[in-house]
Amino acid sequence: MKKTYPLSRLLLLALCFSGATQAAGTLTVCTEASPDGFDIAQYESSVTNDAAGRTIYDQLLGFKPGTTEIQPGVVEKWQVSADGQVYTLQLRRGVKFHTTPWFKPTRDLNADDVLWSINRMRDKKHPAHAAAKNGYVYWEGMGMTQLIKSVEKVDAGTVRITLARAEAPFLAGLAMEAIGSVFSAEYGEQLQKARKLDQLNTQPVGSGPFVFKSYQKDAVIRYTANTAYWGGAPKIDNLIFAITLDPNVRVQRLKAGECLVGSNMKPETVSTFDKDPNVKVVRNNPLLTGYIALNTQRRFLSDRRFREALWLAFDKKTYVASVYGGNATPAASLLPPPMWSHDKSLPERSDLERAKQLVKASGYDGTELALFTRIGGAIDGKRAAELMQADWARIGVKVKVQMIEWGEMLKRTGRGEHDITFINWAGDNGDPDNFLTPNLSCAAVASGGNKSQWCHKGFDELLDAARKTVDAKKRTELYVKAQKLIYDEVPVIPTVYPVNMTAINKRVEGMVPNPFAHNDFRAVSVK
Repeated sequence: MKKTYPLSRLLLLALCFSGATQAAGTLTVCTEASPDGFDIAQYESSVTNDAAGRTIYDQLLGFKPGTTEIQPGVVEKWQVSADGQVYTLQLRRGVKFHTTPWFKPTRDLNADDVLWSINRMRDKKHPAHAAAKNGYVYWEGMGMTQLIKSVEKVDAGTVRITLARAEAPFLAGLAMEAIGSVFSAEYGEQLQKARKLDQLNTQPVGSGPFVFKSYQKDAVIRYTANTAYWGGAPKIDNLIFAITLDPNVRVQRLKAGECLVGSNMKPETVSTFDKDPNVKVVRNNPLLTGYIALNTQRRFLSDRRFREALWLAFDKKTYVASVYGGNATPAASLLPPPMWSHDKSLPERSDLERAKQLVKASGYDGTELALFTRIGGAIDGKRAAELMQADWARIGVKVKVQMIEWGEMLKRTGRGEHDITFINWAGDNGDPDNFLTPNLSCAAVASGGNKSQWCHKGFDELLDAARKTVDAKKRTELYVKAQKLIYDEVPVIPTVYPVNMTAINKRVEGMVPNPFAHNDFRAVSVK
């Protein structure tokens, strides 16, 4: 079937692309969805991380490319007190904020910017706190407000952070986009005076490798290289994100050379490149888990027996084959196999007759449940939801599938408007806590990250104990217990550990597979 577009759309495509002859200094990336916004502190999706996180902003700390190893970022050196509660951060000199039509910095990044960025999230009285209409999902979900006792400016190049308790994953948290990104206090004050703080989300200013130029909603994002970047100017002059919801159109653009990178490719489309000499598909196993979130505050789903029945009836073998084309493995733990402390001993559940018995015992009366699934993405959400629907119909459970735009779905499920939803979670800092706390802690219920609305005191106590010790063996023991508790209580059903697939044109060099399923274009060049 031929796909048609309105004239304005055709003109936009003509402006965005020049067929197979892109300038050597331009990298065009076909992405699968639009970002939620550009104020990275507000959001939790990988799509938004790619569009804003390490593209526009610098973080206090970073990760060595392709690994989970912490390395300096804006913070060049750091010291930790013997009790693990005081962190003294020495800032890098000469870090410059972007110059844009809406902002011209008068100074380099300093301690004032770090304090502004952190206090904005932790202090409700901060002038810019309320500008985050989506809240601070990661910050609150990881309990950062309660954790950080004070943030002080020692001098222009030094910041001291004092914690209320020792916290083993704290440094890794400072490398996360939604927590460790540094904003310009000078720009924030400019917007505050103009009463335009909402422009943090539409006209971003950072100090990262690329400067934001423009965004045509649901179509294209444009960036230019930050030639004054402290880490060295990027090897490309222009970066373009071509937002392409239709996976078949993405394939066409990649084959035509209109896009040189295709991120998060759908499994059923990658075989089209098998005989293409110009495009290769790079596969990796990142810290990534797919899971079904069961709203434990809803009728019937509040009953553990009913939740277990849904797991027992879910056919993961067919799901992997039909939805992922075999490019995934069935999951039993929320922690993926590459993550240290992953419990590989948890057995799979599958028993249709047992599931029927549990449904009957729960008192389920045939009420139709709402299953939210996203439009677009790396898999066919409609097909995936319909497989779940059919599996659960076999045990007498009725489900209605509702297709919702990605950003809207995250908001609505964060508010608990669903009965059931399913998402993929990509780790952001290489620590098990990053999977467990943002998705299932009590704090994450209030922040909107915990889509299961599940608050379990014993589970939170395990996480608290694990964060307070630096002993890796002890932490592993605690995380194994936490995984077993999730398995027993079933607030979520882990579905798969997906293979991440990126299509890359042979002209592109320097793309390094990322353990966090994000894309980093700082070292990428185009021949």
